[in-house]
Amino acid sequence: MKKNKLWYITKKLLVFMASVLILSILTFYISRLAPGDPLVSYYGERVEKMSPEEREWAEDKLGLNDPISIQYVRWLQEALHGDFGISYKYKMDVLEVIRGRIGNTLILGGIGFILIFTLALLLGVLCAWFEDRLPDQILCKVGTVTSCIPEFWLSLLLILIFAVELRVLPSSGAYSIGKSNDIGDRLRHLILPMVIVVVNHLWYYAYMIRNKLLEEVRADYVLLAKSKGLGKRSILFGHCLRNILPSYLSIMAISVPHVLGGTYIIETVFSYPGIGTLSYESARYKDYNLLMVLCVLSGIIVILCNMLAQAINEQIDPRIRAKQMTEESEVVER
Repeated sequence: MKKNKLWYITKKLLVFMASVLILSILTFYISRLAPGDPLVSYYGERVEKMSPEEREWAEDKLGLNDPISIQYVRWLQEALHGDFGISYKYKMDVLEVIRGRIGNTLILGGIGFILIFTLALLLGVLCAWFEDRLPDQILCKVGTVTSCIPEFWLSLLLILIFAVELRVLPSSGAYSIGKSNDIGDRLRHLILPMVIVVVNHLWYYAYMIRNKLLEEVRADYVLLAKSKGLGKRSILFGHCLRNILPSYLSIMAISVPHVLGGTYIIETVFSYPGIGTLSYESARYKDYNLLMVLCVLSGIIVILCNMLAQAINEQIDPRIRAKQMTEESEVVER
């Protein structure tokens, strides 16, 4: 058992490291082969007035004259020592740039994630309770419509209504000038992007929970519980809901990349100073060092969440766990 467990952990680590390595290689090559001039990010409008000799000197200073493979090996060696380079646009260490923005994304994405799955669970239970009745039908139709509306379009619509016409909420930013420590001001800036984050993801997960609950309601053990005289409330909350909680946790783990991707888009639309806006700027201005760290960081989150979801599923489903143990035993014996 110890050998199997050790091999399981080793295999997961190898898969994780290989995935991150492949991601870094693809990001490095694609970003440098894409059209654009990284010198514009570093030198601004002065690039247009540079002579060929000056451009060559500037590219050599940033290490852009070498072949891409050599550039990658150099970047990887420095990254393994904790040096990820400087941002071309901000002229400072990329980790410092990210550190100043990541808190805003954690607030928006973290609170949005909690709200999405709290409300999704409540809506899923409510729809399962009123299956095929008026409340269930209304919620299903409203949820289907709202989930089909593009995030950027709905964002612009809310900005037009609440920021331009009514002027009750800010249209962009994380806080007003000079009010970075004002919690009330930060909450006002969070309302519109938070609404979009929740609305565009809520029904997708609520519908999944509803369907899983209804699968449990139709299971054989529910008929047995009814024959024993248990009421609908006791069966739904005491048995069905408890049985889907492991699947619910697995859905939460695998949904992090989905919610994170939506948060990035919303940050860009609302000019919210987070990792999403920073990713867009780094790609637009060819800020290679910053783009690399952001892509690899996002990729690590996605990979870890997928591995966590897989681990939860292996613990939930005895068939997956038995198959995993058999394969690990065969590898260890070899």
